[in-house]
Order: sequence, then structure tokens, then C-alpha cells
Amino acid sequence: MIRARESKPAQVGVVMKVLKILEALHSNPSGLQLKEIAKQTAINKSTAYRFLAHLQGEGYLYRDDAGAYVIGPKLARMGSGTNFEESLRKMGRPVLQKLWTATSETVNLAILDGQQILYLDVIESSHTFRFASQNGARRPLYCTALGKAILAHLPEEETKELLASCTFEPQTPRTLTQPAKLRKDLVKTRLQGYALDNEEAVLGARCIAAPVFDATGKVIGGVSVSGPLTRITAEKVAIIAAMVKEAANSISRRLGYHS
Repeated sequence: MIRARESKPAQVGVVMKVLKILEALHSNPSGLQLKEIAKQTAINKSTAYRFLAHLQGEGYLYRDDAGAYVIGPKLARMGSGTNFEESLRKMGRPVLQKLWTATSETVNLAILDGQQILYLDVIESSHTFRFASQNGARRPLYCTALGKAILAHLPEEETKELLASCTFEPQTPRTLTQPAKLRKDLVKTRLQGYALDNEEAVLGARCIAAPVFDATGKVIGGVSVSGPLTRITAEKVAIIAAMVKEAANSISRRLGYHS
């Protein structure tokens, strides 16, 4: 009985320290180093590190390439959607940067937003002739590689509902406006692990996308590479697709997803 009573203050103390850390990180969305967290919370550095490492391991925090801790998407999603988007953008940026360096083409990170995709981050190609959307832009699911990558990995019932609510307007002569043809394309997308947009959204452009999953295994968005047909040729699709899939998997793992 005495041990039980004595353990309660200790447990409360642990909770209070964790809350102090989370409050400090919430007030500094760009992230804090371990020494800064210890200073702001007045928590011993080694103790703070133990808490941070555990929270990071559970997917509640994320440590960026500079070693700064930030609120992770898993925790941010419990709050406002905006915080989740900011957290996902920060977490995904190093992966996108690596993909951009490898391909020299425009790379994109987007999430599912209702009946559309929402672009969270775009790194434009350095080529003069390029295709790129803007951060915050929204585009249809049915004619974009990102949209198809998401649709192909949603639960079947949810995909049916989204397709039933879509207005299939041709963006180009190559847009798949017949639900039956799109469903066939989605089956292929799921099997190969990536989606392809061959001039379906913009004439002269090709886009390759792969899905991003959260810790629960639910598809939440995707990563893509887009560019002109003259550079993203049919012969290069398989090579670029492999890089896109690896980038999407990397972000998924950072979100706590285990395949």
C-alpha cells in the first residue's frame, strides 16, 4: 500500500515532464534541439532524452536531419489539420529533396482532401521547361497520378463512393473519363505500386506517383515526380517509379508505417 501511494507522485511527475516537453515543442513548430528542450523545461538532459526517444519511437515526435525534435504527424493529427500538414511537410522535405536531386524533375507531396488532392510541398525542376503545381493547390483525383495512387489503395467502398461523387471532366483528350477504364487503371496501379499519368492532366506531361501510408496502414497521400515527356520518357518510367516508391516508403516509415 505504501509503495502504491508513493508511486503516484512519481507517475504524475513523469506525466508533467512529458507535457512540459510537448508544450515547448508546440510553441516552437520549427523544432528544438535536446539542449534547448532541457533548458526551456528545466528537465535534466538525460531524462529529457529518454522521454524524447520514447516519444519519437512511438511516432509522436520526429527528429529532423539537423537533430531538432518537432511534433510528429501522429500527434499533430490529434489537434488541428493544419498542424498535421505542417508536420508532414517538414518530415517529408528531406526525402523530397533527395528525390529531386536524383531525378532533376519536379517532385510533389500531396494528401487526400475530400474529393481532391492537396499539394503540401512542391520542389520545382531547375529546367527552364518544367511542369509544377503550387503549394496549397488542389486537383482532381481521377486524372492525376497522385490521385490515382491514393484511390488505388483506399478501402474498396471508399473508392467507390469517391468515384461516384466525381464529375469526370476531360482535362485533356487522354483523360480517363469512363469509370470502368479508371477502375481498370487503379487495379494495375495497386499491383505495380505506383500510378502513372500520361498526359491525362496536362498535355505533354508525364507524372509518376506512389502512395504514403500512416502508422495505421491507411493511405493518406502520395509522392510524385512530374515532367515533360521529352525527359520522362517511357524507357525511364520504371527507373523513376522505383525512386518514387522508395521516397514514399521512406515518408511512410517516418510516420510509423510498417509494411
